[in-house]
Amino acid sequence: MNKKIMVVFGTRPEAIKMCPLVKELKSRKNLETLVCVTGQHREMLSQVLETFDVDPDYDLSIMRERQTLFDITIDILVRIREV
Repeated sequence: MNKKIMVVFGTRPEAIKMCPLVKELKSRKNLETLVCVTGQHREMLSQVLETFDVDPDYDLSIMRERQTLFDITIDILVRIREV
């Protein structure tokens, strides 16, 4: 039975740092690696994902107008529970 790992990120800087790790984890036969994006910085994030050829398994789509960091945190925690 393979171990499952979920990598979660949402911003362009996070994606730049995490995509090489995702590629390495996905190359391991004993791991099932899933990618979940939060939907922050969507346009810039999409560019990085395309560059690294990483396709998210889940998209939380949390962004809405005038939300605080607290709102973002709550939305991520609530929606990731459904994943």
